[in-house]
Amino acid sequence: MSEKNIRRGFVLAGLSNILGVLICSRLFTNDVMMETQPGVMGLFGLVCIVLWGLAYIAVSRNFAHVRWLVAVFVIEKLAYVIAWIAFQTSGSLAAVFQQDALAGVFYTIYGPNDFAFMLFFGFVFLKTRSGTPSLPGSV
Repeated sequence: MSEKNIRRGFVLAGLSNILGVLICSRLFTNDVMMETQPGVMGLFGLVCIVLWGLAYIAVSRNFAHVRWLVAVFVIEKLAYVIAWIAFQTSGSLAAVFQQDALAGVFYTIYGPNDFAFMLFFGFVFLKTRSGTPSLPGSV
């Protein structure tokens, strides 16, 4: 994967967080979304997800210099995947959809989305050395 595509991946991860939260939470006003998993997706949690998105975008041009921060991104995404699995095993998704379709969509996709970006960040972490990209075609 080229450096250019990795940069795009970081921006895509950031936009996914930012736009996903802002749209599905209706600019932080969707009570169903915030009350379904309040410890994870309450107002504070949603604001933090937007901040994580901004962090991904902020490192998109210098990811090779912040390799261990990329490792933190992997762990952060893993935490959300675990939270999503816990939610899915509760059998509450149908009830969320009945209350609010947008919240239902969010709770359907946030786990697989975070899993995909966890793999992406893991790939970037493994393919970079501190301060120097070791990617094919990198400068």
